[in-house]
Amino acid sequence: MRDWQVERRRRTRHLIELGGLVVKSGVVELTGDDRAVIYGALLWMANKLRSEESEQARALWKAKGTQAFEEGRHE
Repeated sequence: MRDWQVERRRRTRHLIELGGLVVKSGVVELTGDDRAVIYGALLWMANKLRSEESEQARALWKAKGTQAFEEGRHE
């Protein structure tokens, strides 16, 4: 297999995994699969991570995500 094919498959798998997290979180169902709402929420998160509250937000979100992974569920 060529290098570009390997990289393309790696990128595809990464994107699928990220999409799976969006679905697992319940966001798709809660928004009625409204892509503009989901994208807006992601942009809000990105802005929060660029702000002075970055460390607090990251710590909170990481704790919630870690707990959910350990419990095998989502809130």
